[in-house]
Amino acid sequence: MRARIYQPARTAMSSGTAKTKHWVLEFAPSEAREVDPLMGWTSSADTQSQVKLQFATKQDAMDYAAEHGIDAQVQEPNKRKPVIRNGGYGENFATGRRGAWTH
Repeated sequence: MRARIYQPARTAMSSGTAKTKHWVLEFAPSEAREVDPLMGWTSSADTQSQVKLQFATKQDAMDYAAEHGIDAQVQEPNKRKPVIRNGGYGENFATGRRGAWTH
């Protein structure tokens, strides 16, 4: 069995980092999906492709894969640089602003 270990990215709908702290072990599909000729739905007899295991750390996921004989490939996450302004959000409402605050 082949698998991929990765840390999920944040959702496109938010700038927060919720649900991105854990690591996921996801199995690769072992066979191609088939299209049903009548309905057009895709299906597969491979049930392992539906399994996603969550781990607290990357090392836990790697240990699990090694213990169960799973050929796992680790994909390192691309860390984003934090956006930190000098005054922060509160600076927008400071009484000693240099200029007028407009939109």
